[in-house]
Order: sequence, then structure tokens, then C-alpha cells
Amino acid sequence: MRPPRERIVVKARAGWMGMGRGAGSTALGLFQILLVFLCIFPSVTSPCKILKCNSEFWAATSGSHHVGTEEAPEFCTALRAYAHCTRRTARTCRGDLAYHSAVHGIEDLMVQHNCSKDGPTSQPRLRTLPPGDSQERSDSPEICHYEKSFHRHSAAPNYTHCGLFGDPHLRTFTDTFQTCKVQGAWPLIDNNYLNVQVTNTPVLPGSAATATSKLTIIFKSFQECVDQKVYQAEMDELPAAFADGSKNGGDKHGANSLKITEKVSGQHIEIQAKYIGTTIVVRQVGRYLTFAVRMPEEVVNAVEDRDSQGLYLCLRGCPLNQQIDFQTIRSAQATEGRTRMKGPSLQVPPKAFTYETATAKCREKLPVEDLYFQSCVFDLLTTGDVNFMLAAYYAFEDVKMLHSNKDKLHLYERTRDLAPGNMAPSGMASALWVALLCLSQCWLCLL
Repeated sequence: MRPPRERIVVKARAGWMGMGRGAGSTALGLFQILLVFLCIFPSVTSPCKILKCNSEFWAATSGSHHVGTEEAPEFCTALRAYAHCTRRTARTCRGDLAYHSAVHGIEDLMVQHNCSKDGPTSQPRLRTLPPGDSQERSDSPEICHYEKSFHRHSAAPNYTHCGLFGDPHLRTFTDTFQTCKVQGAWPLIDNNYLNVQVTNTPVLPGSAATATSKLTIIFKSFQECVDQKVYQAEMDELPAAFADGSKNGGDKHGANSLKITEKVSGQHIEIQAKYIGTTIVVRQVGRYLTFAVRMPEEVVNAVEDRDSQGLYLCLRGCPLNQQIDFQTIRSAQATEGRTRMKGPSLQVPPKAFTYETATAKCREKLPVEDLYFQSCVFDLLTTGDVNFMLAAYYAFEDVKMLHSNKDKLHLYERTRDLAPGNMAPSGMASALWVALLCLSQCWLCLL
């Protein structure tokens, strides 16, 4: 049996109290009194969400009275989550006694238990132990296998896919498809378990066409499964190992829940992170890199503050000012291609494609004229590099392997999502104004 864990409680006065071993019932009673008080006076708590933070921390640490040494990392994780929650509600909780008591209490407990302010704040929803399994080790192999954690106790996880390829084209976790500029370094994924960043550089000096020349993946240390690991790939260098030379998650009990496998030397690697149910595929096609991932929705959304993830490309897509209007450019490319065939030709690089030759070339590998086919045509026209056709082809092959919904493999309409604060398209704006006008007229009639 693991030693009992300490309970703590926010009291309805300034200050904080850590409850000792013999104070379990007292702590529970005080906590219940506080809940009743806050429910009786909802006006006190309606704008301030500190009660939600308190409840989440209580749920994460309830069950015993004492924090044992081997449980300290878990307790520190709960404390960090508690601290993040209080920071998110700080603006609406100014002057709230319970809020300030919680903030000071968290600081005290961080010091008492030697908790770092940096580190994980939550874990994926791992298996809830049924009655009788309370002695199962938290570092058992099953805890490091995401899919097994769902086997008997909840529904199977829902998987999503994100991919980046070519000049560059992005398919987000919500199946939004965009063509973007995004020159320089951009975060693809940034959640509690891993970070992925890409660097895109011009294909030719002075060219507007860019492609991924560098990729960095950071797997954060997780429980007894893996140590922190960094994977880096660059043009003409696709290693089959992490930056420290290892091929798995390190020395921890579940280290083999993170593995790198080389599929084709220097061209194709696959990373399996079973502890978070994630598969990553990185390829080098020609000189540039492609990226594809399969990840559970729960892990995708494991972010501290979703509203602050505006540049998390796989989740939110590219900013509007970085998106390229695919349909307009495609029409211009077709027109330009016909002009080249009929009239005086423009000065063109030796390996340039016309619209007709580009479509013919792309059909060799992509017979369905979906957005992957259209991306192929776009890239051949903007770069003149036939390797971009292969990048589109392999990107679609990765979709077939990684996407959980086989009915959504092909996408035919490019989507342009609205980010918070962005203006709606003019057609949508007109429709909204008409609706508002009608509502105002109805309101006047009622008056």
C-alpha cells in the first residue's frame, strides 16, 4: 500500500493550512462548509472561477492524507495545474479571499514539497483503476501504453491527423487544408507532451516558394515512461536516432514506449510514442522534409490555455495573413499556362512546367484530382522541381496510413478558417448584417 496523501483545503479566511495525518475529517468538513457557503452566495463566485480550480485540485489529490516521497512528482504535477488554473482566473478574482488564499497556499506547498514551477501539469486520461486494483504500480507497462489504458474501462480513443508537405501545404487536425507562406520557424504542435517546430526556407534565392528545411521534435519527460528526448532533422540529414544518439525513451521503466524506426535510410523514419498513442512520420523528399502525425484528440487538446495557442499550426491553421488563396492562383496558373502555349512565351527557367505539363505529371502519381493533386500542380508551377510531386504523393500515402476516417482521405475544397479576431468574408458579413437588420425590425414591431 502506498502511504496516504496529504489533503489541503482553502479556508474562508486569509492564509493556508496544510492538514496533517489526523485531520482528514476536519479538512473534509471545512471543505464542504466552503462549498456550501459559495453555493449559497453565487454572486460572490459567478465571475471568479477559483472554485473550479479548487475542485480540480481536490479531485486530483483526494484519496489520502500524506504525500509520500515516491508520489511527490504526481503531487507537484497537480500543484502546477492548480497554479495555472489560478493564473487563468486572476483577472476576475481580484479581491477574492479564497483566490488569494489559494495563490499563497500553492507557493507554500511548492516550497514544502520541492516542486519545480516548470514541468508537466496534466496527463492524458489514463486507465482509472477499478476496485481491488489499488496496489497496481503506476509505472507498470500498461501506464506507458495509451491504447491499453482504454481497453476495458472507456471507449476507444478518437485519433486525428496533421500533415505538412511541399510549398508548404498544411492539413490540420480538423481536416482544414491550407497553402501557406510561413517562412522561418513556426510551431506545428505545442502541447503538454511534445513540441514540434518547422523551419521553412525559400526554394530559390528571392523566390516566394518555401519548403521545410528543418524539423525539431521535443518529447517531454513523462512519468516512468520516457525521459525528455529531442529529434532534429535538416536538409540532407534525416537521422534514425534522437539527438543524444539513443533510439528509445531512455532509462525509465517504460522507455520502449518511445521508439525510432528507420524505414528507408536517409529518406523515411517513423517515431512511435505509445505512451501518448502517437505516430510521427518524417520523410526527406528531394532536399526538403515532410511531416505527418497521428494523435489522439485528448493529447491534441492537452494545452494549458487553448486561447493562447494561436500559432499552433496543426490545431489552428496558418494565420490569415500567411495563407495563399489557392483557387485564385490555380486559375491564374491555368490562364498563364494557356498563354504560354498560344502567344509569345515568358522568360522561364529551363525546368519550368506549363499548367498542362504539370497536371499531366501529377496524374502519374495522383490520379484523383483532389487537393493533393492540386497542391502537386501548384508546386511544380512555382518551383519547377519534380520532387514536389513526390512530396504530395507521399503525403497522401501517409494520410492513408494515419488518418482514422477512411471516408475523409480525399479533400476537394480548400478551407479558410476564421481565427479569433479575424474579419468574416464579405459574403458572410453581408448575410450577418441582413440578419441583424431583420432582427432589429422585428424588435421595433414588438415595441
